[in-house]
Amino acid sequence: MGDVGLLMPSTDETLREAVRRALASDPDTAALDVRVGVLNTVAHLAGQVPSESLWHRAEAVAARVAGVRGVVNRIEAPGAPSPSRVITIPLGEQVRKTH
Repeated sequence: MGDVGLLMPSTDETLREAVRRALASDPDTAALDVRVGVLNTVAHLAGQVPSESLWHRAEAVAARVAGVRGVVNRIEAPGAPSPSRVITIPLGEQVRKTH
């Protein structure tokens, strides 16, 4: 019984693979070496890209994946903001508490 949880991938693991597939299938980001992690449905991107436009593109592709709540963009690119300072989480979402 305790082994059942090991057979089902976690939501974060599933989202990580979905973000990786989305980046690999996008013509602008397919050749980039971007590392992807997901924690609590927030995608974390890291690596280096050659331009700020590709920096934005990788973030946009990750953000469009269904289930991704936000993106932490730690990709390094010429002209892009400091990798440690950009976290994109839509503020329009409200968290509902259930009792």
